[in-house]
Amino acid sequence: MSSGQPARNVHIRLLPILFALFVAGIVIVKGWQAGPFGRHQIVALSPQQESQLGAQAFQQVLKESDVVREGPIVDAVRRIGGRLADASNNKDVLARLQLKPERFQWEYRVVRSRQVNAFCLPGGKVVVYTGILPVAETEDGLATVLGHEIDHALAHHGAERMAQQQLVQLGQIAVAQSIGDLDPRQQREVMELLGAGSQFGILLPFSRKHESEADHIGLLLMAGAGYDPREAIHFWQRMEKMEGTQRLEFTSTHPSHEHRVRDLKHWLAKQNRCTSRATNNADNADCHARKDGEMSYRDRPSTVAARCSWSFSLAMLTQRALVRSNRVNKR
Repeated sequence: MSSGQPARNVHIRLLPILFALFVAGIVIVKGWQAGPFGRHQIVALSPQQESQLGAQAFQQVLKESDVVREGPIVDAVRRIGGRLADASNNKDVLARLQLKPERFQWEYRVVRSRQVNAFCLPGGKVVVYTGILPVAETEDGLATVLGHEIDHALAHHGAERMAQQQLVQLGQIAVAQSIGDLDPRQQREVMELLGAGSQFGILLPFSRKHESEADHIGLLLMAGAGYDPREAIHFWQRMEKMEGTQRLEFTSTHPSHEHRVRDLKHWLAKQNRCTSRATNNADNADCHARKDGEMSYRDRPSTVAARCSWSFSLAMLTQRALVRSNRVNKR
């Protein structure tokens, strides 16, 4: 009897892990799909489930926020967002991204707040905080912000992160059950090491990968929508100047600004871009993506003039929005 006891203990310790592997296999097979740039991804939700959760979260955010109902800023966000949304269904852009067209119900809202942020919920629900407008500065800058956030929804990053968190939690539960014969101190040490390894070795790097992927897709969307993708570099340089020193990258969910700028320069350098803007020659006013990997933008003279006036009006409108916000807070 004593010789068979160790084998029985090993079987008991392995059983939770084997069961976890079986469940993980189901999650992987069920959620396996093609992702951006030909990579594969595992998602925890269907597009319909994503859109439903996104719509619910969107309404909750609007209830708790000071929404700007109308005005030039609202019009600009809707116009830029609409152009980027149209570009996301352009066959040339989709071919470059290796994605299928999405049928999102796009909605755009501006929230009066000092928070330097914007986001796009699954299903195409976009929120822009007025606090990010001074950093955006121009239409191209705001297109950088919106393009990045829209890309998270297009690439189903939220559903992918949820699937990964489920798999990590499943593994942690399996390990916790498999080491039940250890003393409490040893169990605690093992779980602390596992938690740190999961956080710094899986979850955080995965989140940074999503952010970089959204930056990359954003360049293509900007080009397809007629915005200058080079402005993305200037935007993140302004963001770096505003935020100052950042936390160590390996402890963050986002790449450092320096890392982002370096990646953007690398991606842009690989593309055959328009190197000069046409201001008088109608034949050269539009540049289109013709080959796989090319990026382009349209920049007609009227658009250049509009951007010049936009930069001034954006600064003025942002200042007014913040003044109004201060008045409301003092009441």
